Amino acid sequence: MTPITGNFAGILVITLSYFIQSSASYNPHRKLQYLLEPPVQVEVAGRRGDNVTLPCILRIKPKHYKIKWTKLDPEHLGQQNIIMISNANAFKPYGPVGRRASLLRAHTMDASLLLSHLELGDDGRYQCELINGIEDENIVVTLRIEGVVFPYQSKRGRYKFNFHEAKLACAEQDGMLASYNQLYRAWTEGLDWCNAGWIHDGTVHYPIVHPRPVCGGNLPAGIRSYGPKNKNHDGFDAFCFTSQIPGSVFYITGSFSYDQAVYACKRQGSELALVGQLYAAWRFQKYDQCNGGWLKDGSVRFPIVSPRKRCGGVPEAGIRTFGFPSKTSHLYGAYCYR
Repeated sequence: MTPITGNFAGILVITLSYFIQSSASYNPHRKLQYLLEPPVQVEVAGRRGDNVTLPCILRIKPKHYKIKWTKLDPEHLGQQNIIMISNANAFKPYGPVGRRASLLRAHTMDASLLLSHLELGDDGRYQCELINGIEDENIVVTLRIEGVVFPYQSKRGRYKFNFHEAKLACAEQDGMLASYNQLYRAWTEGLDWCNAGWIHDGTVHYPIVHPRPVCGGNLPAGIRSYGPKNKNHDGFDAFCFTSQIPGSVFYITGSFSYDQAVYACKRQGSELALVGQLYAAWRFQKYDQCNGGWLKDGSVRFPIVSPRKRCGGVPEAGIRTFGFPSKTSHLYGAYCYR
């Protein structure tokens, strides 16, 4: 890998600025009159498909007021961020998230937001704002989608995706480009990858747990950063994020060409699994299979939960890969999804 440019202090500043920006939930020094003061750094966690409640409780009810729930998305400011506006009698939803949202109303002082059928893009910060025309107040709650980050490379080779291609590639594998927070959490859980990849905000990074000369020189462990890059012209890999799946992945033993693997899955009422589906099965269903198998993108991989010598020889759990072999001259089993 090409050594990262700039000094380590610069990397620390970049990493720290991401952390501070993403974890600051609200101003702890203000005094709320109408809303119940939340604990510091409120975080609600859920997986794709789950229903969650984002808490917002009134301490005192003004005579006339509205509650506005908004997703704080730094990339899309304006009305499209509004999820719901309500008063004491009714509420009006906005946008695609609003269609899956309602007020919990467990009691008369409850303005909590019930968000159903979570999607990958729901991850982020949400604001509950009480509007009474005089002293508006708000609290912020973080919703964290539990999932897994996986590196993804083009079948054309290393560093072949521009930003838009990387975004599409993740979507085609049942995922989306990971956020910096998701990549950081994956690094704390052991993700070590020596190829730089795009993330959701258009910056480029790679996580290193075990420093080595070919991966950034003698810098200590951490998230290496290239910062923002040209989204149209610069080429890198991708860091994708996915979460739990409604179906299941299973393996069909055999010596199949790619087309034969497609047919083998079809006979079982399924189709070749996507890379994100295999990672989700590995993470959430503890799927472990010591045999290489075709996936829908033409790659061959296998998931290992309990590492052993005869299954890749690597001491860490993970998804092993054979890359993108010839679809006709190489024979493997098939990973199917239904």
